[in-house]
Amino acid sequence: MTNKYNTVIYVGVTSDLRQRVFDHQNSRYPGSFTSRYRINKLVYFHFFDSIQEAIDEEKRIKGGTRQSKLNMINQMNPEWKDLSNGVEI
Repeated sequence: MTNKYNTVIYVGVTSDLRQRVFDHQNSRYPGSFTSRYRINKLVYFHFFDSIQEAIDEEKRIKGGTRQSKLNMINQMNPEWKDLSNGVEI
């Protein structure tokens, strides 16, 4: 996820993407990183068969460079559109 200006990238894992995006878009946790930086735009996601696979991928992505994150997003969503609008998640 990112902010309006695509300057901050947030990586997370969830078992309920729709709810998690809703929480970020509505600042459910006011003191959180995503609320402070207004991170509310879904620009990349990937589904996994198990939570352990998802956690392993989250760690791999977080351990990578900013450029590697940008490359992943640009490959899936080159226009950085908000994928939470009209996409079945």
